[in-house]
Amino acid sequence: MTDSTAPSAAPAAPAAPAHLTAPLPHIGAWTHYLMNAEIPVLAATARALEELRAIEDDVDANMLTAVIQADPLMTLKLLSRMAALRRPGSDTETESVTTSLVLMGISPFFRHFGPQGVLETWLADQPKALLALQGLLTRAERAGQFALAFAIHRGDTDATLIHQAAFLHDFAEILMWVYAPGLMVKIQTAQQADASLRSSAIQQEVLGVQISDVRQALMKLWRLPELLISISDERHAERANVKSVVLAVRVARHSAHGWDNAALPDDYEEIALLLNASARIIPSFLQKVDHPMLAATMLVAPKQSA
Repeated sequence: MTDSTAPSAAPAAPAAPAHLTAPLPHIGAWTHYLMNAEIPVLAATARALEELRAIEDDVDANMLTAVIQADPLMTLKLLSRMAALRRPGSDTETESVTTSLVLMGISPFFRHFGPQGVLETWLADQPKALLALQGLLTRAERAGQFALAFAIHRGDTDATLIHQAAFLHDFAEILMWVYAPGLMVKIQTAQQADASLRSSAIQQEVLGVQISDVRQALMKLWRLPELLISISDERHAERANVKSVVLAVRVARHSAHGWDNAALPDDYEEIALLLNASARIIPSFLQKVDHPMLAATMLVAPKQSA
């Protein structure tokens, strides 16, 4: 797919928006707001895109992919842009960052995506929110790597989308931290004070919605790839590709502060069932995935054919 519009000067980077300080009245209001808000990206992403813009004629899809797929927010912006360009009813199931760029074209990409708003700047006056968001972004990266490792081990043909689904799993929570940092800090503080609080309950109380519902609604409204939407829907956790995402997200959360979380042994048992492997070797498998320098030495008994 190409863009036939004439080249124009890239717009200036958007200014930081005002943060929401009170919940919006219902999920429709939240999705409308988030769909129309300018999404910032990581400073490293914004900088790398400008470096590539300066050598646009030498840039290919793989070079852009390396920058975009390291940032869940930029990934989301690209996929939602592709959905807007797509004819209603056209196939969306195999779309990845690379195929999106090939379909869009390099020059149209740079024309549409001018200098980007920077996440770190948007939250410069919200240090607690910025710290929490940095942790969430690290968790997203780890979840993506775990999911990819599960998919590769299983020989899943949708490995790229499984990785993408785990990487983007928490995008709605990320957006909430960007646009309603005070409300998210309130949720965080309440959960730190009472570990028994269910996330869904405190989110409903403070935000008026559950973040998982916002995530699914936005994925459909943005017309993201159907397979990506279905893989991201935990209500279908009986499917192996969904289970890969669910367990990857869960183990990334439980190991965010180390590998001594009491919930991890249960995760190991479920991952062992998914991979048809011994639970005894799952901890070392996960820790090798978590440390790229050791990734080449990953040894898990291959799944036996029935």
